[in-house]
Amino acid sequence: MSAGVVIIGAGHAGGSAAAFLRQYGYEGPITLIGDEPHLPYQRPPLSKAWLKGEASGDDLYLRPQNFYDEANIAVWLERRVVAIDTQHKTVTIDGETIAYEHLIIATGSKARPFGCPGTDETPYHLLRTIVDAEWLKPHLKAGQRIGLIGAGYVGLEVAASARKLGSAVTVFERESRILARVASPVLSDAFTHIHGDNGVTLITGAEVVRVSAEGDLRCVHMADDSVHRFDVLLVGIGALPADDLAQAAGIACANGIVVNHEARTSVPDVFAIGDVTSREVKPWYEGRYRLESVPSALEQAKQAAAAITGFKAPPPEVPWFWSDQYDYKLQIAGLMRPGAKLITRGDPMTGAFSVFHLNTNQQVICVESVNRPADFMAGKQLIHKAVAVEDNVIADAESTLKPYLQAAR
Repeated sequence: MSAGVVIIGAGHAGGSAAAFLRQYGYEGPITLIGDEPHLPYQRPPLSKAWLKGEASGDDLYLRPQNFYDEANIAVWLERRVVAIDTQHKTVTIDGETIAYEHLIIATGSKARPFGCPGTDETPYHLLRTIVDAEWLKPHLKAGQRIGLIGAGYVGLEVAASARKLGSAVTVFERESRILARVASPVLSDAFTHIHGDNGVTLITGAEVVRVSAEGDLRCVHMADDSVHRFDVLLVGIGALPADDLAQAAGIACANGIVVNHEARTSVPDVFAIGDVTSREVKPWYEGRYRLESVPSALEQAKQAAAAITGFKAPPPEVPWFWSDQYDYKLQIAGLMRPGAKLITRGDPMTGAFSVFHLNTNQQVICVESVNRPADFMAGKQLIHKAVAVEDNVIADAESTLKPYLQAAR
């Protein structure tokens, strides 16, 4: 097989990179390798629309099979790359060696290990793939008790889906509040009330000491000697970068594969994109971040494809994220930073509000918006332009931010 672009990982990032390469004029061979039996698909709906039966397989897939056929993109499914040789520019898969001219690593993330005593004997489940979601879907119904360990976005989205379908839901969170690592206290409090109002039992400061099986039930044992029994136990305590291949190949890694603004790694002709990367978010933030988001994956897919083809590089994008829970749409622009001043716009008790994060120069560095899309869009632009805004203007939910946006043009 002649050398071309080999992409390891057929998820959102890898599938998008293959498409952008063709869009940007790449004419050489493209081989897309994935270890799942499915074409590249969207993962965010798995905890929401897919579980609730509101999405089909066609809704999940990024593109149909005929796209890859017509674009002459070879898609190898249920195949696992076991080694990368950067000196000879080859990858090894199922005993076969494939040469590459350019390599894109898009291996994503893997579930953080659940090291609780009893896990070897107690079946529990993760939600990371279509297969996981397909198993879980029929269990979310009236009469079923669902236990969720971890109150991050995915866990809370599953909780919302399960409640809509009639299941009883208990969520255990080790921290003192839900979304502790990824949201402001104002947002955590609001979603605590939202889930409580929808019948979810939230246990924060939860010290799980052991899990066990009791017939068909899954038991969660707490430090206070209480025991909670469930029909299904789901664990979502975060993710780690799936950078094992890169580390073994001598590619620089630090909480993910280290890449620059073109998605280039420390090794020539090797790129990395998506959740597996440790990237900069300049000019807005110092340091490196692992952004687990579709927008970041798409941005890096464009960066790698542009660098390989010589196509015009995409402009840098302000990071953004979203989550849908019940009838509430959360949109976040930017990144939270320690020491930021928080100003709430609107009343959290009404279910429509925003939290603006300002630095010492009165510049917006992050905005968390619930059912206020105009605040999200304005906040994203204010971050992009590094605009300083007065506290009283932000705090007035009826005021407009347009003058600041116009002044920044």
